[in-house]
Amino acid sequence: MKRVFVVLMLAVSLVVLAACGSDEQFDLENETEFVVGLEAAYAPFNWSTPTENDFTYPLHAQNGVYVDGYDVVIAQQIADELGLTLVVKAIEWDGLILALLAGEIDMIIAGMSPTAERAETVAFSDEYFRSEQVMVVATDGDYADATSLADFNGARVVAQLGTLQDALIAQLTGATRLEPLDTYGMLATAVSTNAADAFIAELPVAQGMVASNSNLTIIQFTEGNGFVVSDEDVAVAVALRQEDINLLEAVNGVLASISIEQRNAIMQAALNRQPNA
Repeated sequence: MKRVFVVLMLAVSLVVLAACGSDEQFDLENETEFVVGLEAAYAPFNWSTPTENDFTYPLHAQNGVYVDGYDVVIAQQIADELGLTLVVKAIEWDGLILALLAGEIDMIIAGMSPTAERAETVAFSDEYFRSEQVMVVATDGDYADATSLADFNGARVVAQLGTLQDALIAQLTGATRLEPLDTYGMLATAVSTNAADAFIAELPVAQGMVASNSNLTIIQFTEGNGFVVSDEDVAVAVALRQEDINLLEAVNGVLASISIEQRNAIMQAALNRQPNA
């Protein structure tokens, strides 16, 4: 009941913020910067680091802390093409849309799926990456040889709070849905310590977790044996305010110039340099 109340209050907050938002568009001709919000805790899409390199960008109001990852490279390319200075803010996942509608940030570039529910309050760009949903289990656990969703009958499964992955647990007939956790680091710890049998993640995220946790392994499914997802569930897109039509068109123009081969290369590079968990 408490969780339902929280969800209802969040929905009301989104409606109020959307109603109170300005109808003025982002001024592409006169603005000199744009502010991007992300978690800085969702490798390989984004993560924080104290070490500066050619791919990192300083986090706003956090001296000596930088952000790196696939999202950061995409954000920088958008900034460069639009001739704007990039500002990046680290915001908790469940606060990103609220921050966007409140005008604290100009867009969300955070590995976010453009779901129909989210599209009721924000606008989404064309996709900038496409992935698949997989399971992560203990290498020596009871589910290491699973090949289909049916094999997870009886499993204790967890996912990140407020994500598609949490909703996908319902497709695991006979599995127990555990209370969602805030970060993927917490999910990895839950499986590693046998507090959970598995968690669900996008493939690039799972690859990063497994690369830094040798006791974890990925379960990928062949066609017909995995999750039933819509097209919007396997894509990630930039979220913007609905009134920012000109900015949306400009962002889509930049994304159209980045080929699938380039996107895959950017993701592979992010996987290669992400830190150990």
